[in-house]
Amino acid sequence: MEWGPDRWRLYRLALREGGRALREAAVWSVSKLSFGAPAPTRLLFAPQDLRTADPTVATDIYSGFFAFAGRAVTTGGRSPFAFAPPSRAWAEALYGFGWLRHLRAAGTALAQANARSLVDEFVSSRLGDRRIACDTQVMARRLISFISQSPLILEGADHGFYQRFLKILGGCARDLERHVRAGALPQQQLMAAIALCYAGLCCEGLDRTLRRATRLLVRELDRQVLADGGHASRNPRVLVDLLFDLLPLRQMFASREVDTPEALLRAIDRMLPMVRLFRHGDGTLSHFNGMGVTAADHLATLLTYDDMRSQPIHHAARSGYERIEAGNSLLIADVGAPPPPALSTEACAGCLSFEFSSGAQRIVVNCGTPRIANDAILQASRSTAAHSTLSIDDAPSCQIAGLRGGWLDRLAARWLLHRIGPVVVGGPAQVTAERGERDRVQTLNASHDGYLRRFGLTHERRIQLLPSGDRLEGEDLLWGEGASAPSRQAIVRFHLAPGVRASRAQGGRVVMLVLPNREAWQFSASPGEAFVEDSIFLAVPDGMRRTEQIVLVFRPSETPSVRWRFERLARNFNPAPPSGEPAPDRE
Repeated sequence: MEWGPDRWRLYRLALREGGRALREAAVWSVSKLSFGAPAPTRLLFAPQDLRTADPTVATDIYSGFFAFAGRAVTTGGRSPFAFAPPSRAWAEALYGFGWLRHLRAAGTALAQANARSLVDEFVSSRLGDRRIACDTQVMARRLISFISQSPLILEGADHGFYQRFLKILGGCARDLERHVRAGALPQQQLMAAIALCYAGLCCEGLDRTLRRATRLLVRELDRQVLADGGHASRNPRVLVDLLFDLLPLRQMFASREVDTPEALLRAIDRMLPMVRLFRHGDGTLSHFNGMGVTAADHLATLLTYDDMRSQPIHHAARSGYERIEAGNSLLIADVGAPPPPALSTEACAGCLSFEFSSGAQRIVVNCGTPRIANDAILQASRSTAAHSTLSIDDAPSCQIAGLRGGWLDRLAARWLLHRIGPVVVGGPAQVTAERGERDRVQTLNASHDGYLRRFGLTHERRIQLLPSGDRLEGEDLLWGEGASAPSRQAIVRFHLAPGVRASRAQGGRVVMLVLPNREAWQFSASPGEAFVEDSIFLAVPDGMRRTEQIVLVFRPSETPSVRWRFERLARNFNPAPPSGEPAPDRE
């Protein structure tokens, strides 16, 4: 596929990154002439780590088994830092040292000695992939981990190690400040600000660092946490990760009797209801824009810190999400444009997709972001076809940076991939969404122009959920100059959650759905027929799970729209037909 009308945006992004690279080079050249910032003189206290820990992981680490992000390395007595990382995610987890919490949970002298040895080994040796280890976000995570787990690292240590550890913290803080001055990307700036605030509050002698970091924190929270509580990346997982870092930070400001920035308090108060917007009845979060597996224990822990026990918001216009509840049913829809390019490395082409659940049973989902996957699967998970929405000729509604087109296009894309990652360089520019209610029937009408420039078509989706929650009706329309093209084919997909069984009946006019709790639903569509095809659900800890999808196909030149309906039939359904009656046909 050629870049087409998105080519000039690709070039502008590449040139902007070129300017940022020159700035980085200048800052690092000047920094070599500086004498560095002072090291902290004393560690005052350690903040609480809210993430849950598993003491059995400590045994694995002691035996040389390092399993992170779905990949594992067995060291056989060698240093884990001496191995080539099996994946970038594995390396980020190793060099971020978040796994120290598991050693601390073990509570043994052996785990303490092991932690101290691994920290000392990483810092004193030149082992490991230093390009990844020196990434701004990885370095920020490492500084937070060292401070949070300092009781584990320092207990029983001699004075010499204590002084070396303080120098490690000071050096890490100094390098993070250099990254900030060099023009780090937005999420890197925010993570650096959080880590530097941790250091400034927990260490004596870093008062100037704290003042600078607080100003940076306020600036980035105001920029990145939107008015409705969503993050500018539109990724639900980013919200959860930020709250795990910001909640202890709020407590640290109070413990040090330092004025807590209002921006921090406002951000936390807005983000907690936004997390609840994405939450289904089974406790998982919706799979939009980079969200994968929900760590249920982490999320439950996080929500206990919601002092107000806030209710989920239902209308998040700035973030581009809508939540509709009726009876026992819940629908969550993506009605937003792609995030800014610098924040779009995990954003998906899923505009107007939705997820639908009945109580604790999910029915319609998106495929989600995989935990264990190669680049090809990761990029496929971001496509429109991996979402419960409409695509035209199976083309994505967003253009993601990749190596295609002419030599100049490939050169610019390769530079962007190296500097930022697979960013979105083109997609819907105009996304509209309108909520309504009539006779207690809730409606959502939304449209996007992601296919307008390429195909001359605008996609509109109309949804209504009845007050009982027993029926969800929708219509997908395509309109515009390209509607007359006879070769255009529209494909509407509804990916079914794992465990939902689908059977075609009445010659494809309906699809019978049986949920894991034996609740029965019926799907119907008009005009045309519905097909049941294989699908795959990627947001599972073990990699992926086979499932199914309902597929509707129509040509805009023949009919401009297709109507569809999900309707609950019974709460306890026996899928086996009575004796003597034929079962629904499955094609």
